[in-house]
Amino acid sequence: MSEEFVGQSGTAPTVIDTSTAHIARVYDYFLGGKDNFPADREAAARILKGNPGMRDTCREQREFLRRAVRFLTRAGIRQFIDIGTGLPTQENTHEVAQAIAPDARVAYIDNDPIVLAHARVLMADRDHGRTVFIHADARDPRALLAEPALRGVIDFGQPVAVLLIGILHFMEDRDRPGDLIRAMLEAVPSGSYLAASHGTPDFAPRMGDAVQAAYQASSMPCRVRTAAEVGELLAGVELVEPGLVLLAEWRPDGPVPDDRQQITYAAVGRKP
Repeated sequence: MSEEFVGQSGTAPTVIDTSTAHIARVYDYFLGGKDNFPADREAAARILKGNPGMRDTCREQREFLRRAVRFLTRAGIRQFIDIGTGLPTQENTHEVAQAIAPDARVAYIDNDPIVLAHARVLMADRDHGRTVFIHADARDPRALLAEPALRGVIDFGQPVAVLLIGILHFMEDRDRPGDLIRAMLEAVPSGSYLAASHGTPDFAPRMGDAVQAAYQASSMPCRVRTAAEVGELLAGVELVEPGLVLLAEWRPDGPVPDDRQQITYAAVGRKP
C-alpha cells in the first residue's frame, strides 16, 4: 500500500502563482475550503453575481462524483483516472471507491502545483491504497497518457473509469475537449466507463452567459455547452440510465429539488 506524488517527467512542480485566479482554488472557495487566495476570492465574487447559487452547484457536483464512483465500483470497476481533480476535500474518489473495494486504484490528474502540494500533505502518513497524484495538463492527453506514474498504477488492459467532473466546461473549443475524450476512450478497453459533468445554458441562458463571462474576465477559460453539444462530446459511450440529466437528477439518494439553477449536466457512459 503506497501513495505517490509526482509531476511531469517524475519531478514535482515548484512554481506556484497565487496572483491569478485558478479554477481549482475558486472551486475550493465555493466548497468552503481555505486553500484559496485573494485573486481566487475576487473571481468567485464575480461568478456569484452571475449565479448566486454557484456554491450549491459545486456541492451538487461533488455529490454526483461520489454517487458515480459508488455506482462504478459496484459495477466492478477497480481503476479510476480522475482528471481535473482539484484540491483534496472530504470523500475523494479514492476514499469512496476503496470503502467498497480496498483494492481500487486511483490516479489523480491536475495542472495546479498547489493541488499536488496539498495532496502530498493530506495523504502523508495515511493508508490510502494505491493512489497517485500527477501534475499534467488535460489539454495534452498524449503526454498525460505517457506518464510513467500513470502506467505504473493503471492497467490499460483492464476496464478503467475516466472521471471528467467539472473540467470540460473549462476547456474552450480551441482546447479540443473532444480530443481528450477520444484519446482516453481509445486508451481504455471495452467495458470501461466515462463519467462527466458539464455546465449548460439550456435552462437559464442569461445565467450561463454571465458565469462564462465572469470566468473569462478572471483569466480562466470557460465554455458552457448545450445538451446537443455535450452529447457530441459523449458520443463514444453508451449512456447508462438516466442518461444526460442535471446533477441532482443522476441516480439521486433522496428527493430531487425542482431547482433549475443547478445549471450543470451529468452523465455516465460505458464504452461498448
